[in-house]
Amino acid sequence: MMHVVLFGAGHVGHALVKVLGTLPCVVQWVDARDELFPDEVPANVQIEATDLHDAIVDEAPAGAYFIVMTHDHSLDFALTQRIMRRDDFAYFGLIGSKTKRVKFERRLMERGVAAQRLTEITCPIGVEGIADKAPWSIGLAVAAQLLRVKEVAARVGAEASRTVCATA
Repeated sequence: MMHVVLFGAGHVGHALVKVLGTLPCVVQWVDARDELFPDEVPANVQIEATDLHDAIVDEAPAGAYFIVMTHDHSLDFALTQRIMRRDDFAYFGLIGSKTKRVKFERRLMERGVAAQRLTEITCPIGVEGIADKAPWSIGLAVAAQLLRVKEVAARVGAEASRTVCATA
């Protein structure tokens, strides 16, 4: 089951949670601004009204799906830097443009992140071909991308199992 850690309770975060609430996953929804969370959320969504972002990143299980879409570029960068310390996530998506990606990549390399690791960041996020920037469109596109990543990982895992069994 996917464990999604979603940073940001803005309009896009709300739209994404509505979709993720219908899928077989657990969602940790993180934002320091408690007043932005709705009174009710789907049963698979856990609200984390905290500014202890580093602890949330560090305590997420291996294979987590991280999504960063906060209201603050500096917070997005701090989260990106923290997530990139890990080497065990299934997905890391960062909301933003190609320009934001280039700026973040340069800053990460200046701070010692190896260039080959930068391919692990998905930015812009969402399945390709959806140009609409409305929150619900982005939410659907990101949810579809998560499902695709999960399916590809399952296929790769199944193929690896078959290879191991065939060579045993």
